[in-house]
Amino acid sequence: MAAEWLQESSRGPHWLGFLADASDLLAGTLDPDMVPAIIAQVVVPRLSSWCAVYTSDNSGPLRLTYLWHADEARIDGLREQLADMAIDAADTRVTSMIHLPESQVLAVPLMARGRSLGMMCLGRPDRFPDEVIQFAEDIGRRAALAMDNARLYAQQAAANRALQRSLLPPNEPEVPGLDYGVIYEPAGEANEVGGDFYDLFKATDDSWRFAIGDVCGTGPEAAAVTGLARHTLRLLAREGYGVAAVLGRLNQAILEEGERARFLTLLHGDITPAPDGLEVRLVSAGHPEALRLKPSGKVEAVTTPQSLLGVFHEVVFEADTIHLDHGDVLLAVTDGVTERRSGGRLLDDDGGLAKLLAECAGLSARAVAERIRRGAAEFAAEPSADDLAIVVLRAR
Repeated sequence: MAAEWLQESSRGPHWLGFLADASDLLAGTLDPDMVPAIIAQVVVPRLSSWCAVYTSDNSGPLRLTYLWHADEARIDGLREQLADMAIDAADTRVTSMIHLPESQVLAVPLMARGRSLGMMCLGRPDRFPDEVIQFAEDIGRRAALAMDNARLYAQQAAANRALQRSLLPPNEPEVPGLDYGVIYEPAGEANEVGGDFYDLFKATDDSWRFAIGDVCGTGPEAAAVTGLARHTLRLLAREGYGVAAVLGRLNQAILEEGERARFLTLLHGDITPAPDGLEVRLVSAGHPEALRLKPSGKVEAVTTPQSLLGVFHEVVFEADTIHLDHGDVLLAVTDGVTERRSGGRLLDDDGGLAKLLAECAGLSARAVAERIRRGAAEFAAEPSADDLAIVVLRAR
């Protein structure tokens, strides 16, 4: 049956279909750990009785990454045989033949972009026909490219995750009289560094600062503005600048970046414990309005809309002052919540966020944050295409 397939495939459509299917399978994953398994599943039993995939990291020694046999009961024994099989690293750039007891082994290099990524070894009891060798080399080229793409994707994703972590608060401080909850969810599969961020930190001996912001766009440019904003907020707050003055100076710092700058919406506030709750001074620079929830279930906006950052030179910010009585909740979100879309509707149409918050009376800060997150997720069936950040402050 296999010989008949090979004869027909060498004449055209069968091989072309097989090659197309193999290419689709290999291109369909960006997980580098899955590619060797797909390689083996593609070639066994069509081209060989078994397949062993060897890979190397940074030109290091070859290691057996995946092994598959048409007869699963023979995999363990084959693994022992392969442990004694010598593969010269210098031969990983050319196709070669290796002999094992009861097997002829075809060693096909996995080369991509001029680099050797490893070796695909195919085994069968009889000689490999010339057309099978050609097919195997073709599969090897496509497999190596898929493997290299998957590795590059994984490296970029890991770098983005590390960068994203560096842009989030290193710790969560203890604030007298404050119960708080924060949630941050980047959109997608960590391919891009998100533009949303939050912060909560100690400014002076008796005051703390919080911030939640959204930089236009994603990627390194957005990350640069995020880093600038976080460090500027912390530095100026600890030097005694009020929230309005901090935003004025941050606005100038972003504008001085020139063409590299991205505009930024930001809610920045100062928290001071008081005997009957918390005193909060805050500025909303183009950001979705902050909402206060009373224990009775009443919800009201507590910020005055002001200019976003990084657009206008001549802008003066003014702080709003509010009081949070015991049990009051202050909610701040990015537009990943307010602009969550379902068809032609946004979550915050007709005060949707306020209605969602009104259902949270009596909950802890963390429970409120989770309820808002869940409400945003359930508002639309499709996954969100935008980052999401939520900060909830509750006076104990």
